Amino acid sequence: MKKIFRFLGYALLSILVIAVLAFVFFYQPDRSLADMRLLYANANSQFMPLMGMNVHFRDEGNNQDTVPLVLIHGTSSSLNTFDSVVLVLKEKRRIITVDMPAFGMTGPNPENDYSFAYYSQFLDSFLTRLNVTQCDIGGNSLGGGISWEFALAHPEKVRKLILIDATGYPIKNAKGSIGFKLASTPIINNLLLYITPKALVRASLQSIYFDSSRVTQAQVDRYHDMAISKGNRAALLSMFKSGRKHNEQLIGTINKPTLIIWGDHDNLIPVENASLFEKNIKGSKLIVLKNIGHVPMEECPQQLAAIIAGF
Repeated sequence: MKKIFRFLGYALLSILVIAVLAFVFFYQPDRSLADMRLLYANANSQFMPLMGMNVHFRDEGNNQDTVPLVLIHGTSSSLNTFDSVVLVLKEKRRIITVDMPAFGMTGPNPENDYSFAYYSQFLDSFLTRLNVTQCDIGGNSLGGGISWEFALAHPEKVRKLILIDATGYPIKNAKGSIGFKLASTPIINNLLLYITPKALVRASLQSIYFDSSRVTQAQVDRYHDMAISKGNRAALLSMFKSGRKHNEQLIGTINKPTLIIWGDHDNLIPVENASLFEKNIKGSKLIVLKNIGHVPMEECPQQLAAIIAGF
């Protein structure tokens, strides 16, 4: 029995030593907002004091467009995910992109509230400050879920709705992202507050693409930097620990013209969920993109832009 306890003691000590060494070698402090601005703000970047945050957004394109297109990014992403789509569409459309609270260069909100009700309130306040009374709104993944929740909370402000591999229904039989799996794992997820290897970011990105060879070092660097921007890791961990869920029963009450776009090789939110949206949103239109993963705006931006323009 003593030998067993001695073995367990050595094993626990070894695990502790490995954990300490990993922390020493892989620890990464948060990046300051000043550094982030130097790296990722451009001539179109603006910052709006709002609800205790300094919200990073871009308002680009045709300023004669009275009903702008608002595009919302997904979890652990930023407004940059739509850069190539905006480049194609902005000649004819006014397009507003924004780093949502908890992400990008906006960072965490002081209330530590990341419920869908909070995001709807945030978007309402944000668009009001921009004097936008009505918009077309769409988003990818979490951004799609935020978009349809906003359309229900503020129907007077939404003309059309675009869902791109959106959250909403329970996810079944999906491979998922290694980063999201770790963020959902108790105890281990706390390490992500201090250790966020670029290798993990690359693996997570490659898992949501159909053609993983299209993931570039610049993308890995950007996603990594956005992840470790001041306060973002703690905010993301709070989101995963809160276990937020949509009320899927409300999806059937959406009465806006709705375009549903999905990659047929989405390993994060299976294409079967796209069919559920189409079935339950009356009059909606579904387009499934062949050989595309979870982020069509990055994997096939011109094709996605053409579909949105047609809608």
